[in-house]
Amino acid sequence: MSASHSHHHSHDGHNHSHSHGHNHQHGPASYNGAFMFGIILNTVFVIVEATYGYLSHSLSLVADAGHNLSDVLALVLAWAASVLSKKLPTERRTYGFRRSSILAALLNAIFLLAAMFIIAWEAIQRFASPEPVTGSTVIWVAAVGIAINTATALLFLSGRKGDLNVRGAFLHMAADAGVSLGVVIAGVLIMFTGWQWLDPVVSLLIVVVIFVSTWNLLKDSLNMALDSVPPEIDAAAIRSYLASLPSVTDVHDLHIWGMSTTETALTVHLVIPEPGSNDRIIQQVTHELHERFGIEHPTLQIENGTFPCRLAGENMI
Repeated sequence: MSASHSHHHSHDGHNHSHSHGHNHQHGPASYNGAFMFGIILNTVFVIVEATYGYLSHSLSLVADAGHNLSDVLALVLAWAASVLSKKLPTERRTYGFRRSSILAALLNAIFLLAAMFIIAWEAIQRFASPEPVTGSTVIWVAAVGIAINTATALLFLSGRKGDLNVRGAFLHMAADAGVSLGVVIAGVLIMFTGWQWLDPVVSLLIVVVIFVSTWNLLKDSLNMALDSVPPEIDAAAIRSYLASLPSVTDVHDLHIWGMSTTETALTVHLVIPEPGSNDRIIQQVTHELHERFGIEHPTLQIENGTFPCRLAGENMI
């Protein structure tokens, strides 16, 4: 089937550090502190918020505490995934646990959407029977929430482009800061106007904003779970680059997929009829794919075209 079949892995970990912004090979490791800080701080805040919500009969604080609790779970998930995706491959798990980071991002999005649904449902119930809200307690506790969530979100700000999980953590925390801000504004307005309906209106507005950003996270993580080409990778550009190589006459069986939320793999068959140094071509292509397109793990199969490749059929791209 092929004249020379060679696997080549990208630099085997040596110079990943210079990879461009969309790879973030150093990403998850440097977020351990951020995850720990976020989890501890938010757990303490959930306890405080739930207690004050219970004492002041404020349903919006209790609901916000429940939402914050889902965030703590999301942070734990994202952290576990970033640790798991660093585990070395074994004989059974030849990719290690890289894919766990994609599953965590997917669960994260589902968690967020579920939390949004609960808050929206709660807000709609409130229209029917508005409850008197203890304005001042709500304002103070929610204000603390803004500070904590903003601080945690900022820890993940830099990595949100390069890693779906870090983006999930960032979205969670930013969304929370938004929820708390909405609660504060509603609390202030309710204190001055007595309009109890403001509470559910603000809640619904926040739900819409969070839903839009979470929908994208859900879509991206679901696509990655289904081995789609990662959104930042231009498959057409890669194909035309490979086809434009001087000695290559045909490109087929090209597959590009995310091995984790930060690493992309590629396999392809290249037809090179004239005998030459395939190793040199493999080395050059591997380097170019890494530098120009952020592909961490390419596997190239070189064929000389003497025998037709059965993977060059109609149903292959």
